[in-house]
Amino acid sequence: MIDLSPEQELLVSSVEAIAEREFADRAFEWDGEPPWENAQLLADRGFLGVNFPEEYGGGGMTELDAILTIEAVGRVCPDTAEFLYNQQLVAPRAIELFGTDAATERYLPPVLDGEDSIAIGISEPEAGSDVGAMRTRVEEDGTELVLDGEKTWVSNVEHSSAVLVWTKFPEGLGSVVVEFDWDGVEVEQHYANMADHHQTHFVMEDVTVPEENVVTRGPDGFKNQLRALNWERLGSATLANALARCALEKALDYADQRTQFDRPIGEFQGIEWKLADAATDLEASRALTHRAAARAHERGRVPDRRDASMAKLHASEMVERVVSEALQIHGANGYQQGHPLEYLYRLARGRRLAAGTDEIQKNQIAASLKADGLRDLV
Repeated sequence: MIDLSPEQELLVSSVEAIAEREFADRAFEWDGEPPWENAQLLADRGFLGVNFPEEYGGGGMTELDAILTIEAVGRVCPDTAEFLYNQQLVAPRAIELFGTDAATERYLPPVLDGEDSIAIGISEPEAGSDVGAMRTRVEEDGTELVLDGEKTWVSNVEHSSAVLVWTKFPEGLGSVVVEFDWDGVEVEQHYANMADHHQTHFVMEDVTVPEENVVTRGPDGFKNQLRALNWERLGSATLANALARCALEKALDYADQRTQFDRPIGEFQGIEWKLADAATDLEASRALTHRAAARAHERGRVPDRRDASMAKLHASEMVERVVSEALQIHGANGYQQGHPLEYLYRLARGRRLAAGTDEIQKNQIAASLKADGLRDLV
């Protein structure tokens, strides 16, 4: 893990104090609903959107600082950490990086005030990892842009006013911001995933898109989308790290309190090794994630695809292992519905799918190795 500056150490300690004082009591009671109260409190204290420009209500800091806030919150409240991940490193991040001034001025301030969220729509019934099979498209009709298509597996639709839609333009892939109350946008189905979070299938038919809502298009359109996607992957890695930290802290506490054979179970070598392996796994994952974010800023806020995919892959696999062992340490208690470990177990499994599957990350890493060799690895 990289060394933090005094300012970053203060940021982490401040956010951790807020989370422990304000979020702990309801940390596992949101039942799939966004933690709006927590988001607004963080916004009021200046800790929501720390990586966005101050002119829109952000903190003017870096993506690494945003990653640190997600970790600090997630060790206490996973749902608040997931909200921060989605709104600091996914769709709003792409709009601020590549969108028009009109779009950023319209969509970012409500998000950074903790009053709104923006979803992202990439997957379709016939196009998941294979974005080239995407059928959603924008056609030019005179001076108008007309959007048709459908998206599925989209999170946060019920609580968002708008969605960043990946689409095809005549010249290639791009993205646009679409509002859910526009004519031609229709939600067809909400369904619950394994963590009991709602996802949505919606269709778009003859939807007129203002030019100012085009985020990426043209020769650099897809390249910019991949830049934004790599930030999303680093955010997903961060969320996985936060979930693992939360589970590991609970396992440490339980191992100290639970006694069997007249001893705390944490004194048995079998439990000690589980804790040691989990801590090592977590720290390796955090190191990959922090390094990738720091290097991205050295490159002008452009994450390296190998860095992002390595961090995302390791964290996604790591969190499943760590949460599983934390649940094992809790025994039957952790396996009961409603227990924090049972929820973390279901939540952790989604990290191996969201923001690109494990297999896609391995493809990206292998492609980078074949193209560039072992640069930066030796």
